Amino acid sequence: MDIVIRPAEPGEYATLGEITAEAYLGDGLLDFGESDAYLGELRDVAKRAAAAEVLVAVAEGRVLGGVTFVPRGGPMADISGPGEAEIRMLAVARAARGRGAGEALVRACLERARAVEGCVRVVLSSQRTMRAAHRVYERLGFVRSPERDWNPLPDLDDLLLITYELTL
Repeated sequence: MDIVIRPAEPGEYATLGEITAEAYLGDGLLDFGESDAYLGELRDVAKRAAAAEVLVAVAEGRVLGGVTFVPRGGPMADISGPGEAEIRMLAVARAARGRGAGEALVRACLERARAVEGCVRVVLSSQRTMRAAHRVYERLGFVRSPERDWNPLPDLDDLLLITYELTL
């Protein structure tokens, strides 16, 4: 199966939004399940696409997953600073996992970051339990950057996001 990585088309936003939401829900990554406020952000691909680049992995005419690539700050950036691009909301449909779609999406982000003038690093945040994603990041050369770990909801002590970075 050949996987193609390309920018998401508006007609695919709803599909990718559901894939992303289902990945986070199915993997138990949302503290408040179906009532988690972040679920709306995960589903709102149009909002992400207006502020960053949303890429999809497609095979046999089907969207397998997607990622948000933030080349330079802006409203979609969580932790990136000057000279850094950021990867956000990587998700692959459960039925498509293990076929290389997630790694292909991350590689596409790295290629895009290398093409951004002045970009020297790619950063990302992840939950501690996203071990399969961590293996992909580490295989591609990302290293943990614990000094950047952060909590998006300081009222919840157990919601620490761990960070990775890759120097280009």
